[in-house]
Amino acid sequence: MSINCIRTLLENAVSTHSDKTALVYNEKTMTYGELFAKVNQVAFYLKELDLPKDSRIGIYSSKSIEQVIAILAIMSTDYILVPLTKLLKPEQVEYIINDCGIKCIITDKQQLENIEEINYSGKVISYQTTDNDMASFEEIFKYYNKPYQCNINSYSSAVITYSFGMSGRPKGIVISHRNLIDSARVVSQYLSLEQDDVISGTLIFNLDYGLNQIFCTLYKKATLALHLFILPEDFFNHVINDKVTVMPLMPVNISQMFEDSGQRTPSAELFSHVKTITSSGGNVTEKMINDCKNTFSAAKFYSMHGLTEAFRSTYLDPSQVKIRPDSIGKPIADVELYVINEDGKECAVREVGEMIHRGGYIYKGFWNAPEQNALRFKSVDILKDVIDLEGQLTDEIVVATGDYVYKDEEGYFYFVSRHDDMIKTRGFRVSPYEVESVVAKNIPSINQCAVFGIENELIEEEIIMVYSAANEISEQEILFELKNHLASYMIPSRVIYKKSLPLVQTDKNKIDKDELKLELLSV
Repeated sequence: MSINCIRTLLENAVSTHSDKTALVYNEKTMTYGELFAKVNQVAFYLKELDLPKDSRIGIYSSKSIEQVIAILAIMSTDYILVPLTKLLKPEQVEYIINDCGIKCIITDKQQLENIEEINYSGKVISYQTTDNDMASFEEIFKYYNKPYQCNINSYSSAVITYSFGMSGRPKGIVISHRNLIDSARVVSQYLSLEQDDVISGTLIFNLDYGLNQIFCTLYKKATLALHLFILPEDFFNHVINDKVTVMPLMPVNISQMFEDSGQRTPSAELFSHVKTITSSGGNVTEKMINDCKNTFSAAKFYSMHGLTEAFRSTYLDPSQVKIRPDSIGKPIADVELYVINEDGKECAVREVGEMIHRGGYIYKGFWNAPEQNALRFKSVDILKDVIDLEGQLTDEIVVATGDYVYKDEEGYFYFVSRHDDMIKTRGFRVSPYEVESVVAKNIPSINQCAVFGIENELIEEEIIMVYSAANEISEQEILFELKNHLASYMIPSRVIYKKSLPLVQTDKNKIDKDELKLELLSV
């Protein structure tokens, strides 16, 4: 078996630290030995399904120790994991199922009702025993006790994660086992993770940043303390009671922690064991940094910038966070970043251009999306006017990120904008087209609709919807309909009625969103 697959991390951990606590969730704990045994039982059952190699298996459930077992069990087979966040509505889950051909779904009782709404004929496995003759983890743990072995190639596909792209439909990015190992290795290195660390498992396991919590824990034989972020006081109790030392967060989590200025935050002395805070998935404000520093005074704050097409491009060293809080930092190990203009020439200092990612952590590509792959995954020849392509070796793939940035005199990068009009809110990417399509399909009384984002320091961007109709429609009525079809983070925070919407002068088929934004911001 390859030395660069997640299964190897698990086997190495259990061989030397079998009795060490691997997982904590509320009052429940599980050692590496116990985790390994249960992963083997589920993996054995999955292989008995006799699905074709590289079959896709979805996990559609709430956070739990069973969810971690399911993730590691799938990665102990030659199947491919497809995480399905519980925030998705049934019709969105159905789209992903059909797009990548999911053969089996692992779920919990809470999500079973949603699955029953979907036109799905594949296999379903529940964590808990149900009344409808369905396989469950409880039964698997009772009856599957045979030895389990596997052989996995590091370049085999391990995960397909879905985020929303420019077409308005989710695009799955395919990630190999080697990608996941490299990501765990580099994060463990620059964060200086240790075996005695307790890593907070607050992030959901739908994208690479969240999954990386699990893999860094395995890589360093540390402990992962799971937590479902609902209320700030619960999160603070989690950090104190579980003795968390490393907190991977999104900017929206930081905002939620400190959004109520009247709430009583525990004394900083209670958080002296927190040594590291990381943030990715959005812009970090100076207020967020100050709030964290005041409460977690002993912690180093790492601001990081990643891509859909590659695990990570940059991080800002904690020593620079107060000096240049707006910077996304410098390239991580094994990555080269270039800023080029429309002519393919390297941009001068502080000149804005597109960031090109070369080197490590580049994923395999988008699933079933040739146009998206052609747009983002390019021959290194795109850098022919910037670097010396010795021997004219142009088969190397780089990522044209679509991120427009500039670099300062000391080599620090600063994010400016996206090439497209994607909205980044609460750590998620939202396509305006996705929301507009739901409006067009389900609210026929609306003639035209424009969805866009405006800056909001607490959540990065808030979603605005402006529409025209014969008569104004109740905002509650519109939001009620949207909530039936969209995830909660995709719901507009403001709905505005106008008798008519401005059109782009050069294309009367397009609504002029820039004019709408200016109107809104000038009020």
